[in-house]
Amino acid sequence: MRFALDEINGNPSLLPNVTLGFQVYDSCFGLQQELDGTLKMLTGQKQGVPNFSCKRYPPMSAIIGHATSTFSILNAQVLGLYRFPQISHFSTSPFLSDKTQFPSFLRTTSHDVFQSKGLAQLVLHFGWTWVGLVAVDDDYGRQGIQIIKQELFRGGACVAFTEYIMSNNLKHISYVTKIINESTAKVIISFTKDIEKTFLLDEMLRQNVMGKIFLATEGWSISNLLTMAKYSSLLSGSIGFSFYSTSIAGFSEFLKTIHPLDTKEDPWTKTFWEKAFGCKFVDQINPLNIRDNSTLCTRNETMASIMNGYYDLSTSSSAYNIYNAVSIIAKSLHDMQTCPKDKGPFNNGSCADFMHFKPWQLLYYIQKARVTLSNGRELFFDKNGDPPAVYDIVNWQMNTDGTMRHVKVGIYDTTKTNESAFVINASAITWGSGQGQVPISDCTQRCPPGFRKLLRKDMPICCFQCIPCPLGEISNGTDSLYCIKCPWDMWPDTKKVKCLSKNREFLSYEEPLGATLVATSVFSSLLPVSITGLFICYKNTPIVRASNFSLSCLLLISMSLCFLSSLLFLGYPQPEKCLLQQVTFGTVFTLCVSCILAKTFMVVFAFMATKPGSRLKKWASPQTSYMIVALSSFLQLVLCISWISLAPPFPEDNIQTKPGTIIVECNEGSAITFWIMLGYLGLLATISFIVAFLARRLPDSFNEAKFITFSMLAFLSVWVSYIPASLSSTGKYTLAMEVFAILSSTWALVICMFVPKCFIILFRPVMNSKEHLMGKHKSYH
Repeated sequence: MRFALDEINGNPSLLPNVTLGFQVYDSCFGLQQELDGTLKMLTGQKQGVPNFSCKRYPPMSAIIGHATSTFSILNAQVLGLYRFPQISHFSTSPFLSDKTQFPSFLRTTSHDVFQSKGLAQLVLHFGWTWVGLVAVDDDYGRQGIQIIKQELFRGGACVAFTEYIMSNNLKHISYVTKIINESTAKVIISFTKDIEKTFLLDEMLRQNVMGKIFLATEGWSISNLLTMAKYSSLLSGSIGFSFYSTSIAGFSEFLKTIHPLDTKEDPWTKTFWEKAFGCKFVDQINPLNIRDNSTLCTRNETMASIMNGYYDLSTSSSAYNIYNAVSIIAKSLHDMQTCPKDKGPFNNGSCADFMHFKPWQLLYYIQKARVTLSNGRELFFDKNGDPPAVYDIVNWQMNTDGTMRHVKVGIYDTTKTNESAFVINASAITWGSGQGQVPISDCTQRCPPGFRKLLRKDMPICCFQCIPCPLGEISNGTDSLYCIKCPWDMWPDTKKVKCLSKNREFLSYEEPLGATLVATSVFSSLLPVSITGLFICYKNTPIVRASNFSLSCLLLISMSLCFLSSLLFLGYPQPEKCLLQQVTFGTVFTLCVSCILAKTFMVVFAFMATKPGSRLKKWASPQTSYMIVALSSFLQLVLCISWISLAPPFPEDNIQTKPGTIIVECNEGSAITFWIMLGYLGLLATISFIVAFLARRLPDSFNEAKFITFSMLAFLSVWVSYIPASLSSTGKYTLAMEVFAILSSTWALVICMFVPKCFIILFRPVMNSKEHLMGKHKSYH
């Protein structure tokens, strides 16, 4: 106060011809004394008289104080009646921002709401989601904790526990300490004063509670009471808010000049001197009052010797706030003094009488004043009498002797946007046990990418379990609430953190399976062609003539086409290929089976026609076989033409059958028509089998019916087996099964129908005679 006033009075450009002075009242931390001092200031007398002033004008311009909110509230209730300006340098209660109750109260410190919000933001800044709350059991603690909870919940963090302590209830403090020890929360917000904090720390030492990081409020964040070595294991690494402060130019030098002999107007300098240096001044009136064990003050002590310790007030936030309060009052008085005539803020442009102004007039100027401080910041009051809220962020770090020091590591400025409100030098922070890494305080270990959070029943939202993303979904961030479904043509990688393009699967010519099937199909198609050539060469022999040369050649050509039809199932499914794939297969196989059906009936007709008086003789002509082939094939052809006209097959991307793979396949268009086609084909084969089976007892030398029976039995067995096999396979293997069925069933027909005849033609020419066929041959061994 003295330094600020000396600086103002020494400034010729500020309040010229005016000297500011001050009076000091000590409340001795008693509400009654506080009220009495307030009334004395208002009345200007040695006795405080309510609603009475012995002078026409108040003896003082403004009041600075009190430092404690409870006392400031009492002062403000009285001073507000007279609109007498009151500026507190340390009262932080949010209640004092209510202008309906405290219209003339202002302050140069921030109220606790800003601090509570800032502490919550500090928790979120470091990524902590699971914190404990400990507060002093009074309005200061309860109001602060309530706001912190709201901000934490809004930011997605959770509170592990909330406990309130009182310094005179050691049993409850022991209980709170047990809660802290048992909790999994590593970070504890302590909304207390340093006195209450000492009781809690002592109990934590007794119960050996370690490994916690404290977040401090201004009530103890820079307390020298807690810096002793015995608390270092608990408080080292703590981080918190303190009121913003900066060095006041010239103040440190001013403090060093203080000496009790140089101070006449200050009755407390000697008392301060005795406490600071642990000595006593000689009482000139009664020297015997000095106790035997007291050290005499030599008066050679200097403030410079203790400026680096507890008594270094050069950067004290309290001193800084008092300095600002004096500065803004002086600026307001200067603005009042320099009011332009007839351009004042009051009625009809009037100005206040500077030598006889009213308290409310000065209050008006104080509310409007703006002071630029030495550090470039601007001090002003908002509509609630609060200044811009700015806090220092301090970190408790251990000295070499085991004691602790407060290191400024950042700043919290509410005048800036949320993104830039925090300025923290993370590299300057030392956490507990000298760790350089930010500690983790989570209820549950964080869910890595590829997982999502699943809340636990009856637990806070921060307590969850991590479950892998479902099939086809990813999460590319930590602690994801939801998994993201990949697009239809993409699939997660193995870690489920990103979507990759799905593999497109089809039965390719290039892969070993496809190449093998192609080679087999082409080679197999040459066999019926070779047999046809053999039959042409031996078409006049009895065995070829008995087999119906024309029908056999047609059957062999259809078999060759059956082998080649399997090629349509290989390669990338083009629209044209899909259109012809099943239709071609059904048509050529129907032609093949129709030929066999015709041969079957011709065998029966030929045998029956040899009986005298048989009416079947006219049906044993070649025209009958051609009619059977034409009619059977025509019905299938009509069905296939109707199929491709009404519901033609088409290529499609199948993403349902095989997760993670796009199966490029041909959709039949109409599944019903497809199965009708197969059913018709099966019907023809079944009829052939039944007729041939019934004719199996023909003479042994004429064994065509037996060959047809075996061939149809093998043919039907292959396709009956194909149905369950195809249903149990997926993707390209379904096509491979169908190609295999085509090849194997056609091979069965070739082997059963023509291999015995080719063997006789090539290796048993003696058996290729009319006598042998008519059963008039001798046995050959």
